[in-house]
Amino acid sequence: MAINFNQILTFAAQQKVSDLHFQPGSPPVLRRRGELIPVKHPPLTDEDTAYVAQHLVGMPDAEQFRREVKDWDGTFALPNVGRFRVNVFRQRGKFSAVLRVIPLQPLGFDALGLPVPAMERIARLQRGLVLVTGATGNGKSTTIASLIHSINTTRRAHIVTIEDPIEFLFENHASLISQREVGSDTESFKTALRAALRQDPDVIMVGELRDHETVDICLKAAETGHLVLSTIHTQDAARTVGRLLGYFPPEEHASVRQRLAENLMAVISLRLLASKSGTAQVPACEIMMVTRSIEECIKHAERTDDIPTFIARSREMGMQTLNQSLVDLVRDERITLETAKMASSKPEELERDLMVE
Repeated sequence: MAINFNQILTFAAQQKVSDLHFQPGSPPVLRRRGELIPVKHPPLTDEDTAYVAQHLVGMPDAEQFRREVKDWDGTFALPNVGRFRVNVFRQRGKFSAVLRVIPLQPLGFDALGLPVPAMERIARLQRGLVLVTGATGNGKSTTIASLIHSINTTRRAHIVTIEDPIEFLFENHASLISQREVGSDTESFKTALRAALRQDPDVIMVGELRDHETVDICLKAAETGHLVLSTIHTQDAARTVGRLLGYFPPEEHASVRQRLAENLMAVISLRLLASKSGTAQVPACEIMMVTRSIEECIKHAERTDDIPTFIARSREMGMQTLNQSLVDLVRDERITLETAKMASSKPEELERDLMVE
């Protein structure tokens, strides 16, 4: 085989690459700090990418592999290097693969550039629903892993994770951790969630909220005294409430708003941005913790748009809007003003806030 697969994976892990692409007719391509960078390597042949895909899937019979595999999701581990979330697919009849790099160990809040006091406060929660939101590739899984790592090292709890696939591998420290993978360990998120409630959990982590039934069971778990951590693809706290409601029929919205007001504890919304130096990515994040005022905003549809106002007024509690986070990053010279304006949904307000000391 013309490609030194393990060497490329090792290089990617060392260079803190986020993703790797293997596609016929192109050299391997790395995504680093948000940019796609081709590796100095001859273009891959159809045979190269088929070999890579078969190696990742772990199916020894080449004929069976080519006959049966069209789309495949899973993980791949390279000892002493790292783990990789894998998607193998066909395009124009040829195999391609995309790998997401998963660090060997979850990182702490400070190492990730997250606001430490607020994150520690969220990690200390004993019950309720905590959501990490953002677009794909903006650090949701890494942030969830940092919350689990904090709980695991600071308190005695039984943590049950339900993932598709398992990403970070956790070792037991103060806590006992059970990790279940959809497909190999359980049939579905819904099946595993129902079972988790009978497994004496203190904390349940669900990889992603995808449908009405999963959201409903997560709310029931929160209502019965468990801490539930999950992710959802939304931009901010107000949109997150709307997305959760959208999983339910309109006639249930009033009751669901009541349940969310009582059980949603925090929403962390992430956006990864290029650093001013160009050598890294830094997170801008909105953090909402549910207070009495925000409870009222969640309960009543006409007040949901007031959520950002209450977040902005509650910095002493560790809350912050995206714009407040962007202002801090610009003042700390971690990102440029241009980067902040592009990330902000209210760039004029951002510039005005930067003029105020």
